[in-house]
Amino acid sequence: MKNHTLMQTIARANRVFRYKQNGLIVDYVSVFHNLQKALAIYGAAQDGGGPGDTPIHDKSELVRQLREAIAATGVFCVERGIGPAAIRDARGFEREKLKEDAVAALVANDETRYQYLNLAAAVNALFKSLLPDAAAFEFSPICNVFKVVAEKNPVGVAGGGHFGGHERSRSPAEQIHRGGRVAIPPVSNDPARYIDQSQVDFEALKDQFDKGRKTIEAQKLRARIAVKLAQMVKVDRTRMDFLEEFRKMIDEYNAGSANVETFFAKLMAFAKKLNDEEKRGIVEQLTEEELVIFDLLTKPAVELTKQETADVKKVAKALLEKLKNEKLVLDWRKQQTTRAMVFTTIRDMLDEQLPRAYSKELFEEKCEGVFRHFYEPYGGQGKSLYAAS
Repeated sequence: MKNHTLMQTIARANRVFRYKQNGLIVDYVSVFHNLQKALAIYGAAQDGGGPGDTPIHDKSELVRQLREAIAATGVFCVERGIGPAAIRDARGFEREKLKEDAVAALVANDETRYQYLNLAAAVNALFKSLLPDAAAFEFSPICNVFKVVAEKNPVGVAGGGHFGGHERSRSPAEQIHRGGRVAIPPVSNDPARYIDQSQVDFEALKDQFDKGRKTIEAQKLRARIAVKLAQMVKVDRTRMDFLEEFRKMIDEYNAGSANVETFFAKLMAFAKKLNDEEKRGIVEQLTEEELVIFDLLTKPAVELTKQETADVKKVAKALLEKLKNEKLVLDWRKQQTTRAMVFTTIRDMLDEQLPRAYSKELFEEKCEGVFRHFYEPYGGQGKSLYAAS
């Protein structure tokens, strides 16, 4: 193979993607000379690089980069009282203790955790890129230390690496808190992934905190809350105020204005508050779907009498039933006529049945909010976020 055909074949087989940092070219029939010629013609740098620039490098370059990444990660750990070499050389219970000590030091705050996870992710990516070259085995033990400590992180892995199924995403439902907003883990439709917090023994949890490594136990509780909060916000966007409260707690802890004991106590209280919120539908005698519409019509707070509140509940139930049974047809969002029909139904029913406590401006706002709610999770013919979960 030569020229453009050779270039195209090599390029297709060696595309990078997500955690694949590079491709591996193995030359069995001395075709590399032809590839170098093809690169000279078709592989010119597009970013102003010089004529000697090439996208192909010898694996010795990866070895150099991996050494540098390991050294940088090791320095970062040592500066925080962690000895990666000691963990590598230890055995049995001593090794487990050192790993736990390392995790406790690295979860002291989000900044430290992010820095370590990014460093460890870079080491892991370079190490995997070097495989299956025999040169990789020299680095395997220390790379494994960095990887294991990252995997034991109770909040999850951030940055450009991939460890044990935890990954960083840029969706609104991430686990990372950064840049002035809180983000939480992606929501799964698998109920086995979630912990029923109403069954959590908070006294036993407190005992575990008092007896264990406090920073780790606090971060474990934070991670559990983050997963639960992701699920709750996904089904009811009016719960965004809980996200803000969660963000504020994390900000205060990272800023050092709250110690780990205070942080844990606030997390415990917040978890109990989430439990109460999750049970609110039962108290209001509304299904989860009905409760979302009721919340959209009453939040921010609208001054309603007891009877008016009951009337709003009836509206929420009737509107949901009518739309699901008659208006949310297949692909209703794709046609202007069906979208208009849904919006008109919402507007007419709210106009007829909502109490007079709603001003004209508030009424218009509620119509728009309810329509947006149906537009996002309801696909038509029984397909919806709620049906999936």
